Amino acid sequence: MKNIITQFSRLFVGVLFIISGLIKLNDPVGFSYKLAEYFSEPVFNMPFLEPFALSLAIFLVILEVVLGVMLLVGYKASQTIWALLILIVLFTFLTFYSAYFDVVKDCGCFGDALHLTPWNSFTKDIVLLFFILILFFNQKLVKPLFSTSVTNIAVYLSVALSAFMAYWVLNHNPIKDFRPYKVGNNIEKGMEIPEGAPKSVVEMIFIYKVNGVDKEFTEKDLMNIPEGAVFVDRKDKIITEGYVPPIHDFTMTKDDSDYKEELLKEPKLLVFVTYDLAKSNPEGMKKLAKVTADAKAKGYKVIAMTASGTDEIAKAKKDYKLDVDFYFCDATTLKTIERANPSIVVIQKGTIVQKLHYNDLDKLQLSDVAYGI
Repeated sequence: MKNIITQFSRLFVGVLFIISGLIKLNDPVGFSYKLAEYFSEPVFNMPFLEPFALSLAIFLVILEVVLGVMLLVGYKASQTIWALLILIVLFTFLTFYSAYFDVVKDCGCFGDALHLTPWNSFTKDIVLLFFILILFFNQKLVKPLFSTSVTNIAVYLSVALSAFMAYWVLNHNPIKDFRPYKVGNNIEKGMEIPEGAPKSVVEMIFIYKVNGVDKEFTEKDLMNIPEGAVFVDRKDKIITEGYVPPIHDFTMTKDDSDYKEELLKEPKLLVFVTYDLAKSNPEGMKKLAKVTADAKAKGYKVIAMTASGTDEIAKAKKDYKLDVDFYFCDATTLKTIERANPSIVVIQKGTIVQKLHYNDLDKLQLSDVAYGI
């Protein structure tokens, strides 16, 4: 019975680590955004680690996949199980911290393929910790499945294939797009709230300065505010979160007006997406001027979307000779739309028909995006 439980734990942990790792390896940039969120000031206040978020993300996701393979084939069982234990203790701490302090809303354990609440993520890690502890106390039962040479080849091959996959998706697009802005999705429909969908329950909190200290009062406490208290601010506290549509922060703002309704009706719209012009790839930006000319010649309306300020926009238009209007959108939303900076999104009447990394602009097929499609 002990051996059966151990082998089940081995299979369960190994497969789950491989699946979780591959999903994140499909989109390491997205996982790096989650790590950067943990490093940010409101969470762990370690901003000096933010520049290393992508490198750390790639290392962790490859490690997940390889450790899963090592466990399944029985490669150096003791070291593998120790590594899994250390990793799951780290993940359990992070998910507990997120849930208890309500900071990072989604740990990104399964990327955009499966969104888990912080408490669900913590529960998942506790379950994994339980099975890894079974393996830890029964290490002698985790034996190699194949000869030493075959086992070594399996592990080395997993490292090589994982590294190649990371290289590929970083220089192109995720192999499988799980985001709400994937090709085929309609942006306007993604913003709709179904009839009868649950609404958020919100409590208004009033902040007053009492004897030099900011104190919070609910609506029912307003009658008990001490004399001399000075009103500071009011905020909304979400008691129960209602339905949130997949697309909820999408804007196309210019000169304090949102033009998304107008632009999403365009039958031939080509959008340059660059969440931060200062961080955009210079070689990629240089290619956009030619794309602009080709697209306009074929009847496309060409615009750009960014979260950068007017000075950076003016500089980019001058440096890269971009004859397009820039529209503002939140940086987080733009990072969700496309991982590359810059990238191209082709939209037909609100429906995304093509998305391209700046390395793949030679695959842009403007002639295929016609009115009747």
